[in-house]
Amino acid sequence: MDNLQRRTIQEDVVQYKLFWIQTDSSTSQQTEEHLTHLVEEVLAKVASLLIQYIWQHQSFNLKYHPEKAGVPAHIGGSTQFGDNVEDEWFVVYLLQQITEAFPELIAKVEDNDGEFLLIEAADYLPKWLSPDTSENRVFLYRGELHILPCPSKSSPVGVSKDVVPSVEQATSMLSTHSGASLASPKIRSALKKRLEGYPEKIKADLHHAHCFIPSAIAMVLSQRPDLVAPAVSAFYLRDPVDLQACRSFKTFPPDTRVLTSVTFTRCLYAQLQQQQFTPDRRSGFTLPPHTHPQYKSHELGMKLAHGFEILCCKCRLPSSEPDAPVSCNPQWKGFVDSLKANGYFREELEGSAHYRELARSAENFFKQSVASKSSALSPGEEVLQLLHSCGPINLEELKKQEAQLPQEDSDSWLDITNQDLERMLQERSVGRADVGSQHSSSTKRGTQNVGGAEEGRKEAEDDQDEEEAGYSLVAVSQGMKNFLNAMSSHEGAELPWSSSTEPFSLEPDSMAKALDRLLGSNEEELDSDDLDDDDEDGEEGDEEEELEGHADMNGTETLDGLRKYMDEMDQELMSTNIGQSFNLTKYNKVDLDTGSPHSSASLHGGERGEEEEIQPLDVDLNLVTNLLESLSCQSGLAGPASNLLQSLGIHLPPNSDPS
Repeated sequence: MDNLQRRTIQEDVVQYKLFWIQTDSSTSQQTEEHLTHLVEEVLAKVASLLIQYIWQHQSFNLKYHPEKAGVPAHIGGSTQFGDNVEDEWFVVYLLQQITEAFPELIAKVEDNDGEFLLIEAADYLPKWLSPDTSENRVFLYRGELHILPCPSKSSPVGVSKDVVPSVEQATSMLSTHSGASLASPKIRSALKKRLEGYPEKIKADLHHAHCFIPSAIAMVLSQRPDLVAPAVSAFYLRDPVDLQACRSFKTFPPDTRVLTSVTFTRCLYAQLQQQQFTPDRRSGFTLPPHTHPQYKSHELGMKLAHGFEILCCKCRLPSSEPDAPVSCNPQWKGFVDSLKANGYFREELEGSAHYRELARSAENFFKQSVASKSSALSPGEEVLQLLHSCGPINLEELKKQEAQLPQEDSDSWLDITNQDLERMLQERSVGRADVGSQHSSSTKRGTQNVGGAEEGRKEAEDDQDEEEAGYSLVAVSQGMKNFLNAMSSHEGAELPWSSSTEPFSLEPDSMAKALDRLLGSNEEELDSDDLDDDDEDGEEGDEEEELEGHADMNGTETLDGLRKYMDEMDQELMSTNIGQSFNLTKYNKVDLDTGSPHSSASLHGGERGEEEEIQPLDVDLNLVTNLLESLSCQSGLAGPASNLLQSLGIHLPPNSDPS
């Protein structure tokens, strides 16, 4: 019932809430005033990061939310990140910085997958923590990840896993027992690794490209670089109705095109670059031949112009009445003071060119995120408003700036080779798998940053021979044995390197010996101490000894019956062709005398009087042969064999034999 009552979150949307730890009792009006003031302070604190960021769909936003449905009053918002999942993780980074700078705030973030922060640390979570037991338990507090624990013998602090704590209970426990709720070092390290690189990653994710675009678009992007995102999305999600407006470009005529540098995110650039599109002949856009050195600039500019035209054709013309200046807003003065206190203007002299540029960016950010609006403008209306408010465009001046454009970035990061993909997969699994330790050279290369794929590609080519020499078929066989000997629960198979606690208190050695007895072994192993454990304590009663002896006798009889049954099956299968599909072990009397592993794997009736002796199977050889045949049949695609080996941390080279 609790799962049905949970409010669902829209797909590709991240929702975040910031709760205030109240040290004293406050009225609802005082709480609202304090939280509203906190919105301005928080946004001013992270303004230097938000101003330079280009969002895919929606920007980070905060507003006051009154108490409702058991959730106390808080500040929060939601951001639609669309195809760019980095927007979601940038929101997490912002919340981490906010809770570190404002210790009185506790952040909660989730998306349609629920507590997605736990997904990054899935290998290190405690057994009791699952999607059904994680509600209102995962928070960011003082810049660290906290998980409300379950009470145990060592620590009574916590909430039972069968109980969903309220938000008030959770925030109260975090403030009073922050040490007990702090997530384990491995869980926190997994989250920090995902957020590694910020804030420098903001600029690293940008891509600068030269584009031939109409002069009006160049003017708009010079003032609002973030408007490139809705334009790319409009072109990327276009339909035949949208393209009807692009037959005649009324807002952005193509004869005013100039060459300028446009800033994209890597996601936006990839969406625009990979789209195959031919413009309508009536549009006026013509492309040079593919061999032309500036063909890519013409093509990108043509696509971007279509996106802006689609945006504006859906909007009405802006009102002729000019908007009130930002300085008239009573919140503006307090916002500027917060910016100065946080060092946003970087000690620039007031009135200088760089100061005016920073102030203009702050005004745009204030209009979008801080100032309350009765009706928010759509991106197309914002573009038309900018065109309406600016003066005449100096086309000659824009053409003169073409010779001073900075060099555009290389888009070689779009091309990913097989080696790059393997390196990325190894980077994801390098912290989990201990099975493939013999592939240390490959693993070290896997920890390199994906952004350095160009440099790593040369290294992979130079060390290809050494890498292939590191592969071992013994690791395949040993990995499968470790997987079969690993303990599992009713929730499914667990990988051998799982760091979680075992759900059952069974001894792996005893379990492995029991499996050996079930599969068949020599007489010495069958008569081992595991079947007839002597009572070493000497303190148990005669009744318990009698019960144990009876259980041992039943176990021995069961194993003898199973061994006899398997012998009869072997004799029956000898008359069929099934044995020809397996590889047999070539052994002789010497093997039996020396007690080699192959001889111990022989069938249980070794001293038979039959004329034809049953040859034992080479289990390792059959296992590796079948796995390699399965990999070959997959033709490089995903399949059961490759997925199993990958989960075990075993990496095999691609099949180089076409036969």
